[in-house]
Amino acid sequence: MVGAGVMGVGVAQNLAQTGHDVVLVDLSEQILADALATIRQNCRMSRFMGGPALDADEVLSRISTGVGADALAKADIVIENVPEDWETKRAVYLELDKACAPETVFVVNTSAIPITKVAAVTGRPAQIIGVHFMNPVPSKPAVELIPGFHTSAETIERTRALLTAMGKKAIDVKDACGFISNRVSHVFMNEAAALVYEGVGTAEAVDEVFRSCFGHPMGPLETADLIGVDTVLHSLDVIHEHYQDPKYRPCPLLRQMTDAGLHGRKSGRGFYDYTNSNRATVA
Repeated sequence: MVGAGVMGVGVAQNLAQTGHDVVLVDLSEQILADALATIRQNCRMSRFMGGPALDADEVLSRISTGVGADALAKADIVIENVPEDWETKRAVYLELDKACAPETVFVVNTSAIPITKVAAVTGRPAQIIGVHFMNPVPSKPAVELIPGFHTSAETIERTRALLTAMGKKAIDVKDACGFISNRVSHVFMNEAAALVYEGVGTAEAVDEVFRSCFGHPMGPLETADLIGVDTVLHSLDVIHEHYQDPKYRPCPLLRQMTDAGLHGRKSGRGFYDYTNSNRATVA
């Protein structure tokens, strides 16, 4: 596992709670210590959030940590979870390609970046495959499974078997920037942000329309806060740059909020304030 942020923590926990041994890698011991503390807390809260009862000590016993790509030298499958920034991902894959065994499969956890583009910077394009995990990973039953142009049948089946063992339904998707979920959901969240930016309604009003009128369990701006406002912005930037279609141009409010550190639940404030028990609307 590369990357101990929100997604990396979720994937690592999901793997460990389904009986897999995990090596979680990031840039510092402090980041890794914080990640393990988050996993412990998530395990303790699992039953209260509608998930299974989990023994935090048992889950954590399957997770070891390391700093740098060399810690993954013996991994059979590497799942990468770094931010949706091409230069960051490119640098990570150049390191992984040197550090890992030739037969190791690389799983790109991305919601937007084309898998074939990632494969092109490695010496093992047949062993590169995309899996778009949804957040929060342990409670989401399905993923997008995205082979690249050169991905082998063996890589697809190895990855599908791992996902099945994790309790995930793999939905086959062709390699196209943004895939299915983000091509639709991010236009939805972006337009919802534009309504707030233009003063048409508050975040709460926008979300309430979709909860009450359309039966959505969460409104689009609640969803943006859960994913991370900065993550939504980065994905939109990737999709907009790829297609050059103005419908993907990010709303200025998303960029302003990202610059201001209003990243959603993970930062305590986004479209809503999560710093106390009585959630308040910010935007």
